[in-house]
Formats: sequence, C-alpha cells, structure tokens
Amino acid sequence: MEKDIIIAGFGGQGVLLAGEVLANGFMIDDKNVTWYPSYGAEMRGGTVNCTVVMSDDDVSAVQKSQADYIIVLNQASFDRFEAGVKKGGTIIVNSSLAQVKKSRDDINYISVPITQTAHDRLSNVRMSNILALGVFARVSNLVSLETLEKALNNVIPPHRKALIPKNIEALKLGYEYDLLKV
Repeated sequence: MEKDIIIAGFGGQGVLLAGEVLANGFMIDDKNVTWYPSYGAEMRGGTVNCTVVMSDDDVSAVQKSQADYIIVLNQASFDRFEAGVKKGGTIIVNSSLAQVKKSRDDINYISVPITQTAHDRLSNVRMSNILALGVFARVSNLVSLETLEKALNNVIPPHRKALIPKNIEALKLGYEYDLLKV
C-alpha cells in the first residue's frame, strides 16, 4: 500500500516541520518513506509545500501530481492543490484561512478552523501545523497519535524540547476535534 500526502501553506506556518514529523512517524512504523520539500525563493509568507510518500514496499516516485491526502493551511494552497487530490481522496482545509469552494464531488472535504483553534485553545497559532497532523491522523488512520508523539521527540531539536508538551497537546486537540465534512 502506498499513500501520498501533500502539506501546503505559506512560509512560517511550519509546513516542512509537519512533513518531517509525519515522515518520521511513518519510519517509526517501519514504512518506506520519502519527504520532498518545495518552497519558493520568498522566505516567510511565500508558498511552501512538501510531499510525503509512505509505502509498505519501495516508494514508486518522490514528487507526485496527485495525492491521497492534502492538508492546506491557507487559501492559495487550497486554490492550487484541490485539483491534485486523487479521486476518492481527502483534502483537509484550514477554514480559518481558506474558504472551501467545493468544486468536486469525487473527493472528501474536511473543514477545520485549525488556526483559530490553535489560537483559542493553545494560545499559539504556531501550533497549527501540528494540530493539522492530529486531524490527519484521525481522518487517515495511517499513523497513530503515539507514533506522532515519538516522531516529535525525534524531530524537535534539543533547544526546542520544552515545546514538546504543547505540541503533543496540539496533536491531541486536532485528533479529538469534531470533524465537519463539507
């Protein structure tokens, strides 16, 4: 089984970190994984995305034109990547920063106010990326919260270890969020 996941947003939203945590989680689960970051020349505020490919066997290709799951954290990413969801796939939309314009009936739309929830419940919008991973874990059933917690410990650098409990809280909050299918 091979699954393709794209995480997209703007620079500064932690898209690459979320992808790295997810890829590490799949490795913990003994899956074959690739993680492919892509970002514009802009720095903060520019577009950024990453592709994570997970497989029980060899990974077929790194960069995919379509994905089983796409997590979009802003409107520009929704507009760009909605067409790239495979038929029967799922797009998880941060409805705090993107309006769902449902133009397809062959995919699943999951709408969660990720940034607003991170602000209201965690007092830190910078936790939106990890909260989104919690939503992904719940929707996909491809990786457990426990595995993602271990991955956070592997990926977060030593000088940021104090942030791990808050990140774990964000994971759980995303996982437990009452999902709204649009």
